[in-house]
Amino acid sequence: MTKTWWKEAVIYQIYPRSFKDSNGDGIGDLAGIIEKLDYLAQLGVDILWLSPIYQSPNDDNGYDISDYRAIMTEFGDLATFERMLAAIHERGMKLMLDLVVNHSSDEHRWFQESRKSKDNPYRDYYFWRPEKPVSWPSFFGGEAWEYDAATGEYYLHLFSKKQPDLNWENPKLREEVYDMMRFWLDKGVDGFRMDVIPFISKRLEWPAVDWSDFPKIVEEVYANGPRLHEFLQEMHREVLSHYPITTVGEAPGVPPSLANTYVGEDRQELDMIFHFGHMFLDWGPGGKFDLTTWDLRDFKRVFNEWYAALGETGWVSIFLDNHDFPRLVSRWGNDGEYRIPSAKLLAILLLSQRGTPSIYQGTEIGMTNVAFPSIEDYRDIETLNTWREAQEKGADLEQLLAAIHQQGRDNVRTPVQWDDTPHAGFTTAPAPWIKVNPNYPHINAAAVLADPNSIFYFYQQLLSFRKAHLTWVYGEYVMLDNNDTRLYAYRRWDENGDFYFFLNFSDEDFHGLPGPALTQMSLVMGNYPDTQTAYLRPWEARVYEVEGRRSEVGNRR
Repeated sequence: MTKTWWKEAVIYQIYPRSFKDSNGDGIGDLAGIIEKLDYLAQLGVDILWLSPIYQSPNDDNGYDISDYRAIMTEFGDLATFERMLAAIHERGMKLMLDLVVNHSSDEHRWFQESRKSKDNPYRDYYFWRPEKPVSWPSFFGGEAWEYDAATGEYYLHLFSKKQPDLNWENPKLREEVYDMMRFWLDKGVDGFRMDVIPFISKRLEWPAVDWSDFPKIVEEVYANGPRLHEFLQEMHREVLSHYPITTVGEAPGVPPSLANTYVGEDRQELDMIFHFGHMFLDWGPGGKFDLTTWDLRDFKRVFNEWYAALGETGWVSIFLDNHDFPRLVSRWGNDGEYRIPSAKLLAILLLSQRGTPSIYQGTEIGMTNVAFPSIEDYRDIETLNTWREAQEKGADLEQLLAAIHQQGRDNVRTPVQWDDTPHAGFTTAPAPWIKVNPNYPHINAAAVLADPNSIFYFYQQLLSFRKAHLTWVYGEYVMLDNNDTRLYAYRRWDENGDFYFFLNFSDEDFHGLPGPALTQMSLVMGNYPDTQTAYLRPWEARVYEVEGRRSEVGNRR
């Protein structure tokens, strides 16, 4: 396996709107990010991935871009961007921008021209049809084909109707995208995270779909289109190969069997992808608000399948939450009585997988989901559209609100909780763009920085340990017990170390650890302040190293 810097790095995702407001308008901005760079350097992360910062009308909080070469007015300007980039580099970190090129905003100049007439030079920058060719569901509710009265035709939008899909079949469109990428790379940007990149090649026969099984539609129809890899290889040849950068593709709908077609070392496409197999385990056929219960055995199965498929030639970026999914500790852990130990357990899991870890803002302080009492408190277009459709259908709104509390995207978009002052120190405005989670008085950055046993310092220690022990990056990986519903046990080893991981995913004690006798191993890390060898306590995680290969780093808790 080829060793390289981006495999050994750790990504930290910033959602700028909710990170830090510097000017008192209630909206996070680039200057606010600059204010907190020393905090991020102290944590020890390597790559800062910023969700979109480009000019946007914010129908989907920046994922609807109206000008790819301008900074969103609310966030700052190009001069502030360049100052931020320099400050990031001065601290030894790198910057990764979000590349959103499956769709644009309907307020982008290209679409404004495209909709003027059927013979406009920009018409084929998008997908227009005189009749709706098929009934496809949009990710944000409703139909994916929208009628436009100006020319009497329909355009495609897999997301919001204000996010028309770009037509990658058009070589002029592709060159526009490549030129825009060069614009940012020439400024010194260190890479791109590519939004829903498997969707850029469309199945132009427009196959019919069964609306009742949305995950199947994503995998079999929306993703992995016929010219996708041709487009990615062209992008690599024309742009990516000319810069010392890294790329990660968001890859919903990509099964393990296709992973190496994106990231195989001989493919000349992407460096790594975010895989999503585990992120749909608690979704029913109706999508994210069709709740079901996830099982740890399925979680382990997904990771086994991906590692087996990738082999020695492919690479992934590992994530357990991001701007689209619930808070890590609320979804996979216990955000009540065992919030701190379960958050630390999940930190060990995240940072010891075979892939480049991605930490979402606020995870390092143990932020949780929020249960706003009223739909009026929510801002996410997906949530609001789903609510409106449910109202129209006479659905059970109380049940839907409970599902929103678990799965809604605003769970991870409430402002970062910096301290216990009003609005958690995020803003001095009378009100932020979205309410702060009311638990901020006791869950905030100032509190964890004052506590040497906090989640923050546990992440810091883990990041340092991972850098010093590349067995956690490149070592072999094997699951020790695939069928247990509470214990996640695995081994990482190579010529430099041999580590055993035991994670109790439950509120109960766990007895009976697999692997070599514990007397043959030394404890190097755990998430409880004291240790005993008989059993694992609720949400207890331990890392052992086989005797004779013991690390010189002491116990960490």
